Amino acid sequence: MADTVGSVQHLGPLLAKAASNDPSLAARLASAGIEAENVSDRGVLATLPVLSKDDLIGRAPAQHSPGDAIASRIFQSPGPIYEAQPPGADPWRWAPALTAIGLAPGDRVINCFGYHLSPAGAMFDEAVIAAGATVVPAGIGNQIAQVQAITDLGVRGYVGLPSYLKALIDVHADNGGTRENFGIEYALVTAEPLPDSLRTELLEWVPVVCMAYGTAEVGLIACEDGMGPGLRVDEEVLVEVCEIGTGVPLTEGEGEVVVTVLRDLAPVVRFGTGDLSAWAEYPTRLQGVLGRVGQATKVRGMFVHPRQAEAVLRSESNIVGGRFVITRAQNKDHLRCEIVVGPGADAGSDRLVQRVEDTVRSLIRVRAEVVIVEGIPSESPVLVDERSW
Repeated sequence: MADTVGSVQHLGPLLAKAASNDPSLAARLASAGIEAENVSDRGVLATLPVLSKDDLIGRAPAQHSPGDAIASRIFQSPGPIYEAQPPGADPWRWAPALTAIGLAPGDRVINCFGYHLSPAGAMFDEAVIAAGATVVPAGIGNQIAQVQAITDLGVRGYVGLPSYLKALIDVHADNGGTRENFGIEYALVTAEPLPDSLRTELLEWVPVVCMAYGTAEVGLIACEDGMGPGLRVDEEVLVEVCEIGTGVPLTEGEGEVVVTVLRDLAPVVRFGTGDLSAWAEYPTRLQGVLGRVGQATKVRGMFVHPRQAEAVLRSESNIVGGRFVITRAQNKDHLRCEIVVGPGADAGSDRLVQRVEDTVRSLIRVRAEVVIVEGIPSESPVLVDERSW
C-alpha cells in the first residue's frame, strides 16, 4: 500500500481508521489518553503500553465490522489464543518475500508447515497462491512421500523449517537421490534458528536459502535480502526493539521485538512478540531472533509454554514431579519429558509412559520422549532449554 506503517507516513489517520474498526484498540488508546489522529511519529506511539501474548489468552477472535468479509479461518495457538484470519489475498504479506527469492508464476512450491490449528500452513498457502504459484500442501509427515512429490512434480520452491528441509534432503540422498534430481531451487525458512553450519549444508543442495522472521499474529516482519546485515524489516510493519518491562524503544542493545501493522481489520498495535532481538541497522534491519523473553520457547517451530508443561505433569495422579528438557543434535530439536512417579506406582509402566506421550502430543502438539527418573533437581524450572546456537 502507498501509506506504509514502516515509514510512519500518515500514521495518525491509519491508526484512527484501524481503531474505528477495532473496539479493543480504541479502548487501549483511550486508556492511555492517546487520540489516534494525533499520533504523528514513533515517539507518540511508544507511549501506548505493549500488548503481550498473555493479554490475548482466552479472548475471542476479533470480530469483523458489519458488511466486511467474515474470517475464513480461526486458529488456535498455545495458551489458548484464538485468532481469525485477516481478510484479503496474502493477508500475512509473505508473497513478495517469495517472489524476491525466485518464485515465478507457475512454479510448484511444497509447504511443509503444519496445518493443524496453527496458522503457518494456511499462511504460506495464501502467499504462494497470491504469488501465482501452485501449492503442494505437505505439512509435516511422510517424508518419503514428500520427497517423491518433489521429484515427480518438479517442485522448485520450499517453505518450512530449515531442519525439516535438511531431513527431506537426507531422505532423498539415502535413497540414491542427487542434487541434480532434487529440484528445489529456493527455500524460504523460518520459525527456528538457521545456524551457519546448517545453512552451509542446505546450500549444497538448494541454491537460494533465505531466512525470514514472522509471527502468527503479524505475518512477515523481516527477511534476508542480501543487501546488508541481518534481516530487512518489511515496509508495511513498524518494528521497535523495546526495553523489557518498560516498553521503551531502544536504538541499540537487546530488547523485545514489538510490532505494529495497521490493516483496516484486525490491526496489530504495539504487540510484544516475546522474541529478543537487536538492531543491525536502526531502524530498518534486525539481527534476527536472539532468544525469548521469559520462559516460553520454541521447539520444532512450535511454542511451548510452562503452563502447558505443567498441565501434562498434572494429567496423571502417579506423577509427583517432572520437567521438560530441550536439546538439539544434528540440527534437530529433541524434547524429553522427565517424570518422577510416586510410591506404589509401577516405575516401569509402559502404559503410563504411553499415556504421557499421548498427552504431550495433545496439549503441546510436539512429540516428546517420556522417561521415568528417580528425581528432579529442586531448583530446576519446568522447561529447561539446553540448546546452544
